[in-house]
Amino acid sequence: MNRRTFNRLSGLAVIGALTERAQLVGQSATEAQEVILQDDKLLVAFARESGALTRLECKSSHWTIQRRPALGVSFRLHAPLPSRRDNFVLGSKQRAVSVEKISANQVRLQWKDLVSEHGGVLPITFTATVTLRDGALTFDGVLENNSSLPVETIEYPRFGDLNPPSMDSHLEAQSMWTGALQGGEIYPHFSNDIGYWGIRYPTKTINSNQSQLCLIQAPEQGIYVGMHDPAVRYLLQFTFEQHPGTLDWASNEVPPQDEISGIPVHLEFRTAHFVFAHPHSTVQLAPVVMHPYSGDWHAGLDVYKQWRATWFATPKIPAWARDVHSWFQLQVDGAEQDYTVPYRDIVQFGEECADNGVTAFQLVGWSKGGQDGGDPSLDTDPGLGTWQELYDSIAKIQARGVKMVLFGKPHIANMATEWYKTELYKYEATDPYGDKYGSSCCSYTTPTQLAGINVRRRAVMDVCCKAYRDIAVHEFSKILALGASGWLFDEVLEHNGALYSFSPNHGYDAPGYLFSGDLPLVKQFRAAADKVNPDFLFAGEGPGDWLMPYYVLGYYRIGPGTRHALRYIDPQAPLMAAVRGFDAREELNLTLLYRYIISYEPYDFKGHVTDFPLTLAYGKKIDALRRKYKAWIWDAEFRDTLGAKVTSNGSHRYTVFQTAAGKRAIIVVNMEQSRPITVIVDVPNPGRFLAATPEELDAQPVSGPLQLSPRSAIIMMEQ
Repeated sequence: MNRRTFNRLSGLAVIGALTERAQLVGQSATEAQEVILQDDKLLVAFARESGALTRLECKSSHWTIQRRPALGVSFRLHAPLPSRRDNFVLGSKQRAVSVEKISANQVRLQWKDLVSEHGGVLPITFTATVTLRDGALTFDGVLENNSSLPVETIEYPRFGDLNPPSMDSHLEAQSMWTGALQGGEIYPHFSNDIGYWGIRYPTKTINSNQSQLCLIQAPEQGIYVGMHDPAVRYLLQFTFEQHPGTLDWASNEVPPQDEISGIPVHLEFRTAHFVFAHPHSTVQLAPVVMHPYSGDWHAGLDVYKQWRATWFATPKIPAWARDVHSWFQLQVDGAEQDYTVPYRDIVQFGEECADNGVTAFQLVGWSKGGQDGGDPSLDTDPGLGTWQELYDSIAKIQARGVKMVLFGKPHIANMATEWYKTELYKYEATDPYGDKYGSSCCSYTTPTQLAGINVRRRAVMDVCCKAYRDIAVHEFSKILALGASGWLFDEVLEHNGALYSFSPNHGYDAPGYLFSGDLPLVKQFRAAADKVNPDFLFAGEGPGDWLMPYYVLGYYRIGPGTRHALRYIDPQAPLMAAVRGFDAREELNLTLLYRYIISYEPYDFKGHVTDFPLTLAYGKKIDALRRKYKAWIWDAEFRDTLGAKVTSNGSHRYTVFQTAAGKRAIIVVNMEQSRPITVIVDVPNPGRFLAATPEELDAQPVSGPLQLSPRSAIIMMEQ
């Protein structure tokens, strides 16, 4: 018996048999006072008097997710007073007007005339509808704010006693960020992430502007929680809060028993809707879906994929961007006016791309002020040459079969420019106090800037403002006029740390959720492009999945530990990864494993594509392999590690693809730097396999253990 189990049993013994018997009696009484929804997979119960969620059980796996009814909670609402912002409405202090089953699989709960902590009774009504369908719960809600106060947030649903499948289990909270899945432990250890000394209990949060889903992952099973709102109308925050705290800050270990010092030990989980509901307004909450599943994170993402298929529009992807190809990225000017490559000399770089089979060329720092120097301006820079010289260079390069892609950043303004000081400041996003969101930018070239002394400060522009979107579209039209084949929106994944704009004079009912404003902005961009070139490519740095129907090519920096969630979600999306090393076999093997387009970036995209001949030569071999066996490793469905099991006597990575005909391909990479490994590939119902490598394109029959050289890759293809 391990220590955690022993402590758990010891704690129960201390509480004693009388307490245990009282709990059982109390549980029977509680069940009589509950409204229950259940099917063959899930049971959820609500207290008739308070509306609190008291029990949640996954029948198929016997996981009691919400275990102790006494710790059940309902909702929490924040309605700040003019003189006191800390004014909450606590669901635990409200009596539900009604908790009733309105159908066999739905419960409606309602609370009225809510008692706030410091503002008295507020004429606010909150109505929630909970639907159980095929083992999944959907939480809908309507907030009717008839008070004179704003309602900034409402937290619903809330789970007061989130439990692991067993006391000896392990829980992680996992979410997506720039296309990858990341996670942090929440049991049996819990470290604080936010608030520092400003919070009472250790807390972790995940914001929906980074991930619209949260996976609560245990070994072999988990719970999917998702914000099902493709319009991303507002911010939703997934929040975990450990009560009353951990044993100590060195280990961050959660107390292993139900109580410590007479205080209940429990993990609260809630979703906070940042609705900013004005006085005398009604808000429909975004649905929150909770779906237990069996398996690892792949099964959790399968739930998301099913929902995604209901709204994800077919992207407009040019044929050249769908096919096997590679990119080259070049910066011609930073923010310190180095003017490294004049417009007229760009042609040489394009010719090198054409000569080496690189079919896309991304140009960075080409616009006024250099990279991050003059945003959001997309004028040409006289220090690099004339508009005509850039136009002519682009035409010459594209005549060689190399697509030119121009770099832009339309949602940020350099506060040092005259344009900002005289005009753009009117359209910047502001915080609740009317102050601008300002931050520093990247550093370039000179010791003064690299030390952060003269770094450009950037204003966050309000993309919810139609007048500013029109300015951004006007700038974007300059890229179209230059005849480029596409553009890449840098930092499309964020707004420099800002979430909302509270400016009262931007032509809409503030506050505006900036990530929601990204959608009408890209639609205006797309409409402008379609008038000039319907095949114009939209690319972006790590766009949120809700933007992927528009920014169809995503750019990322990946590593050996990256869990490629977006590749699993969208097997055919044109995703691209940076390759920067001078003998970058590991980076290139990762692009092969995960079907990423290669972006060659010598000297951090400040050199020639021929500057790293070892990397370029191996990249060419990988692309040749992908072209020859497209049906197995490019046009096929990416399955990550599902469908095969690979073991070795060293460090390796592998992925599985499946063709439309059901044939499998397995790519295996030896991650060892200096020693060969022996690999055993196990697939269900194996057929006949052929194998090829980047160095040996002609496939040969293969069976039994494989010998892989250091830093090498092999593909096995089922016939």
